Amino acid sequence: MAPERLPEFANDNQPISRTLDKLFGTALAIELEAAKEAGALGFMARAMVQATMPHRRVAGNEFTRTNGAFSLTMLAPSKIGLPYGSIPRLVTGYLTTEAVRTKSRHIVLGSSLSRFMAELDLVPTGGRWGTIPRLRDQMTRLFACSISCTYSSGSTFGLENVNIADKATLWWTPRQPDQGTLWESTVVLSERFFSEITENPVPIDLRALRALKRSPMALDVYLWLTYRMSYVRARTAVPWGALQLQFGADYPTSDQGRRDFKKAFLRALGKVAVVYPAARLDTTTDSLVLLPSRTHVCK
Repeated sequence: MAPERLPEFANDNQPISRTLDKLFGTALAIELEAAKEAGALGFMARAMVQATMPHRRVAGNEFTRTNGAFSLTMLAPSKIGLPYGSIPRLVTGYLTTEAVRTKSRHIVLGSSLSRFMAELDLVPTGGRWGTIPRLRDQMTRLFACSISCTYSSGSTFGLENVNIADKATLWWTPRQPDQGTLWESTVVLSERFFSEITENPVPIDLRALRALKRSPMALDVYLWLTYRMSYVRARTAVPWGALQLQFGADYPTSDQGRRDFKKAFLRALGKVAVVYPAARLDTTTDSLVLLPSRTHVCK
C-alpha cells in the first residue's frame, strides 16, 4: 500500500491545498484519458532512470549514482558545474520525447523562449532566482557535462562514455521571452545518446512529470517506478540502503542520514502514488516492497 503522508506535501513552499489540487487534478485527468490520446505521451532516457542526477547543487565536478551493478558518473567543466534539480530532468524528458517522435538527432527548441518553457510547464520569470536564468544555467550544465556508465558484476565489467549533445545553440533573448528570433534554438544530440534513447526509451505521462516537477526526488521515483514495474513479476523487496545509493547520494550514510533519506523518499513516494495509484507497494522496516503492477504508460 502507498504511504499516507499527505501533510508532508506542504514541503513545496506553497499552500498544501494547491499542491494536492494539482496532484489530484492530474490523477483525475490521467484516469479519464490515456497519455497517448491526451497528447501527453513522453519518454525518458533509460540510463537517467536507472541512476539519476543530483537533487541540489553539489560541490565538485564529479557525481556518481549507483543502482545495483550499474553506476552513472557525471563529469562537468569546472567553470560550469553539474546539472541539478528538476529543470535538467524536464529538459532531458523533452529531448528524449522529441527524439523518439521525430527520429532525428537535431532537436528544435523553437524561436521563442516562452514557448519552450511552456513545453516544460514553466512560467517565465526574471531576476536572480527566476525561472529564465535558472533554465539557461541548467541547460548549459546539462549540455556541457559528460556521462560515464559502468556495469560491474563479479568478473564482468562494461564501460560506456556518453555525451548528451554534440552541439547546442540558444538564440533566445532572456529579457524578452515572448519575442521570436531570426534563428531557431537547437540541440544536436550525440549519436550514442540518440541511439540509447530511441532504442530503449521509458514511456512516461508528461502530465505526471509536470505535476511532480517541484520535487526532483518525486520525479526520479515516478520514472523509476514505472520503469521497474515493467519487469517486476513477483513480490520484490528493495532494501532502503540500495534505494539510498540510487536516489539519496545527497544524504550521509550515518543512521540519521538514513532516517532522513527514508523520510524524504516516503514523502516523494506519497506524491507519486497520487498520480500513479496502480503501483502496488508495501513498506517494511528494511525495504520497499514492489508487487507486480501495470506500468503507468504502455508502449
